[in-house]
Amino acid sequence: MTRNVLIVEDNPGIGELVSIHVAELGMNPVLCERGDTGLGRFREGGIDLVILDLMLPGIDGLSVCREIRSGPGYVPILMLTAKSTELDRVLGLEIGADDYLTKPFSVAELSARVKALFRRVDAMASAASVETCDNELTTDGLRIDPIRRRVFIREQAVELTAREFDLLWHFASHPGRVFSRVQLLDSVWGYSHEGYEHTVNTHINRLRGKIETDPTHPEFIQTVWGVGYRFRE
Repeated sequence: MTRNVLIVEDNPGIGELVSIHVAELGMNPVLCERGDTGLGRFREGGIDLVILDLMLPGIDGLSVCREIRSGPGYVPILMLTAKSTELDRVLGLEIGADDYLTKPFSVAELSARVKALFRRVDAMASAASVETCDNELTTDGLRIDPIRRRVFIREQAVELTAREFDLLWHFASHPGRVFSRVQLLDSVWGYSHEGYEHTVNTHINRLRGKIETDPTHPEFIQTVWGVGYRFRE
């Protein structure tokens, strides 16, 4: 079945370029140049991935992302932005974007991110088909339900983005094992590009802020200096 990729980009040149390369990947591009029309097309259904610009007329990309995540179901979101400040990246990731690309970006990098997101979606679907409630993990007040993709701290629900959940579950499934940033990019994001380790740092900082009593002295996701991170044994 051909996958439908919604591209919401107000720059005609960039939008057309992304559409061409999405088509070359064997997918069906659906191009919208405004945030409101893009959101409307998404709500019609049948979209498997959203490539979303940050700065859009009508409704900005962050608002579109927030609206998509407030609805039922899960569709991966790749955010495009000309802004490179950490605040813009963190806002997008916190609202629910799965990944981001800062303009200008290469065609190879765009293709790698799109393929990685779909590999992750396929892996999630495969895992959901075989996991049972026995896979629930509990440790020192932290409870992770992989079936419903929910997390609790002392039975209080914690709202995580899709990527934050995947990262936490990857750590918790391998207690005590140390992962480098490059290994985490490869395992959780599905790609590994030198220079993008800051993506891992950003997500771990956000995750610690949600599950740790004191994020500056983390109990669950621990730093192994000079190597990477591990989940407590």
